[in-house]
Amino acid sequence: MRRRADSLAPLTAVQPQPAWPAALRGLLADNRLAVLVLFLPPALLLFTLFVVLPIGEAAWYSGFNWNGFGRPTNWIGFDNYRFVLQTRAFWLALRNNGLIIVVSLLIQLPLALALALMLAERFRGAVALRMLFFLPYILAEIATGLIFSFVYDGDYGLVASIWRLFGAETPHLLASTDTAMLAVLIVIVWKYFGFHMMLFIAALQGMDRSLIEAARVDGATRAQLLRHVVIPWLYPTIRLSVFFAIVGSLQLFDLVMPLTRGGPADSSNTLVSFLYNNGISRMRVGYGSAVGVILFVICVSFAFTYQRWFLRDE
Repeated sequence: MRRRADSLAPLTAVQPQPAWPAALRGLLADNRLAVLVLFLPPALLLFTLFVVLPIGEAAWYSGFNWNGFGRPTNWIGFDNYRFVLQTRAFWLALRNNGLIIVVSLLIQLPLALALALMLAERFRGAVALRMLFFLPYILAEIATGLIFSFVYDGDYGLVASIWRLFGAETPHLLASTDTAMLAVLIVIVWKYFGFHMMLFIAALQGMDRSLIEAARVDGATRAQLLRHVVIPWLYPTIRLSVFFAIVGSLQLFDLVMPLTRGGPADSSNTLVSFLYNNGISRMRVGYGSAVGVILFVICVSFAFTYQRWFLRDE
């Protein structure tokens, strides 16, 4: 009897284990599953209601010749996209967005980086200077646009007053097709460089100081230290700033409307202001939806491509 029990012992000792996936066992172990069940459905619901459904509706409405009243019935297929792509003002707006991207990358970010390198050091007045340069970013875009519309005023603005001091004819910057976009670009650089500066300062303050000390012990000059130690350390932050700058440039709208409303003669339109002026203001909802879909495709294509090639490690 004892021998038979011993022979059955190995069979009874080995109990079948549930074949849980490793990821699910990890979730159950640290209660992450409960957190997902509790918080993920509301987030998905809100994302669906306020992001996915509006995008789908815009794509659907872009196939109609519709003024926004009643139900859309006049289906025209892809004609709205054809009308958009045949409009000269659309390509002018797209060119302006590209110009904003170039100015942001070649002027705004280098300016922010240079100021960050100076203000990251601890010296008297550094915090006050950081706050001073960051202040424009805190201002609302509409308020900034209204302020600079008075600054650029050709009769009573600050620019006109400076021109009169030198006895020159006062320019109307926002009323000329040659200077309106330039005036907008100056405001953009002034408004947003402080945001990127603070990103760079935060990255510099988190830098391992032993790297700098080791480079100095090895005899590295200031230029070599900047090139081979500091800038490589800032690469992830620079890539992130480039992403923010390009996406923000593609979506720029609030600054343009109080300054120029896209004029004169569509010379300062961006894609979003073009959408507003030619779609919403004129009650051409189908046409405006087509512009919105094109802008959405551009932004999403850039975001996924940039994430794939430049932000993989982050």
